Amino acid sequence: MPVTPRRRRSVALAAAVATAASLGSTVPAFAAPVAEGAPPKLELKDGTLDWGFRESFRKYVGAAGRITVADGAKQAAANGVFTFTGGTGTYDTTTHNTSNTFKGGVRFEAHGGVLDIKLSDLKVATTSTKGAVTADITTKDPAGKDRVQDDVALADLDLSKVRPGGGAGGAMVFKEIPAALTKAGAAAFNGQYKEGDPLDPATLTVTPVATPSKPDPGKPGPGKPKPSKEPEPAPAPGAAAQGKAVDGRLTWGLKESFRRYVNSGGATSAADGASKKRELFDFSFGKADLDTKARTLDAAFKGSVNFRYPAHQLEMKFSDLKVKATGDKGTLVLDVTTPKGKKDDIAFATLDLAKADYTAKNGVVRLAAVPAAFTAEGAAAFANDTTGSMYKAGEAIDPLDLAFTVRDGATLPAGSGTGSGSGTGTASTTPSGTVGASVGGSAALAATGADIPTGALLGAAGAVAAVGGAMLFAARRRRA
Repeated sequence: MPVTPRRRRSVALAAAVATAASLGSTVPAFAAPVAEGAPPKLELKDGTLDWGFRESFRKYVGAAGRITVADGAKQAAANGVFTFTGGTGTYDTTTHNTSNTFKGGVRFEAHGGVLDIKLSDLKVATTSTKGAVTADITTKDPAGKDRVQDDVALADLDLSKVRPGGGAGGAMVFKEIPAALTKAGAAAFNGQYKEGDPLDPATLTVTPVATPSKPDPGKPGPGKPKPSKEPEPAPAPGAAAQGKAVDGRLTWGLKESFRRYVNSGGATSAADGASKKRELFDFSFGKADLDTKARTLDAAFKGSVNFRYPAHQLEMKFSDLKVKATGDKGTLVLDVTTPKGKKDDIAFATLDLAKADYTAKNGVVRLAAVPAAFTAEGAAAFANDTTGSMYKAGEAIDPLDLAFTVRDGATLPAGSGTGSGSGTGTASTTPSGTVGASVGGSAALAATGADIPTGALLGAAGAVAAVGGAMLFAARRRRA
C-alpha cells in the first residue's frame, strides 16, 4: 500500500501523542491511532531526570558535610539539582503506562558519618496522571556496614497539570513535575521529614526510539542495490583509528604560587603514573578521543600529585585528570582528596583554546600553553572551615600543555618542566600582606606570593577555630 502524505501525517501524529502519553500527559483519551503493525510497547532512549530531591536538605548537607555524585550523575553549580542520565524505558500503547530507569547516584554525608545516605538506580514510572520516583537507598548500620534498601518508593509525582514540550532530537520534555515525599521516603530519612512534604519538582526528558519503516517502492531495496559511493581512501600506514590518539601526555603545575608556598615548608610528590619534571608534573596517557577537524577532545590521564605541608597540617592530592574541549572552550576535571575525604570529578578549571593549534605535525598534535582559570568549584576545593578559600573563580592558574600522537611510531615532544604562562606570579595576598594556609584536615588557603623568601614564612599568628580545633597560620612579608 503506497504511503500517502495524509497517512504519513497520521502516523507522525500518533507517534507524537504516544510519546506524550508515555509520561502521563492528559491528552484526551490518548485517542490518536497507533501505526498499523507497531509493537504494543515503544522503546524510549536518552532519558534524563533533573531533580534535586529537596533544596533545603542540599543546603543543610552542604554546610555540614559534602555531596558527591557518581556513575553518570551530575550536579549543577552552586549546590544545584542533580541530573541522572542514560535513561531507557518503555511506553505501553495499550495501558499508556511507562517505566524509565536512569544511571547515576548521589551521596549525602555530614557530621563525620553520622548522616550517610546514598540514592542510586533511580526509576520513574507513570500511570495516567500520576507517577513515582523509586531509588535504591544505602545507609550505614550501627557497625558501619552498608545497608541497602532496593526500589524504595521515594516520591509521588503529579502530572495532572503538566504538558509536554519539545527538546533536541525529537525529545519530549516534561518540566517541573510536582513531587512529594512518600511514607517510605520519610522513613528512609529517619523521620527528618514527614509524608507529603513537598520536594523539588522533577523534569523528565525522553526520546522514542525510531522504528524501521517499510521500504518505499520507489527507493532501492534488497532487490535494488543502491549505487555505492566512491571508496573511502585507505588510512596511511601506521595511522591511528579515526578519532583515537595513540599516546599522549599532560604537563601541568597546578599553580606556581601554591607550589612555592608548599615547598617553603613541605614537599610535592607524584605517583600512579605521574612524574615530576623539575617544577611541573607529567601525567601519563589513559585514553583520548581527538577530532582535529571539529576541534573536540575528550582525554583522560593517569597519575596523581600530592602537596604536603606538615607544619600547617595541609595535605591535598589531585588525581584522575580529564580534559574535555569543544571548539575554543574546555574544562579540566579531576578528583581532590584531603583528610576530610575525596571529591570526585570536580570541574576544576576552565580552559581557553581559542589559540590552540590542532594541526598534526609529524604525527603529533600539540596544544601548548593552554590558559586555565579556577571555576567556582575549583576555588572552593581550597576552602577551610574558618575563612573560606583564598582563591576565586576566574583566577588564573598554571597553563596546560597537552600532546598526543595520532599515528604509530610518532614520538611525543619532551615536557618543558618549567612554570610559565598565566599561572605564574599571579598570587594574591590579603590587604595586610599576609598569606595563609588552612590546616586540621581542611584544604589549603595558600595564595603565597612568588617573591616571598622561604625563610620569611613565619608562624606569626595562630587562631583556634571553634569547630575541630583547626589552627590558622599566617605568614608576614619581612622587609630588610
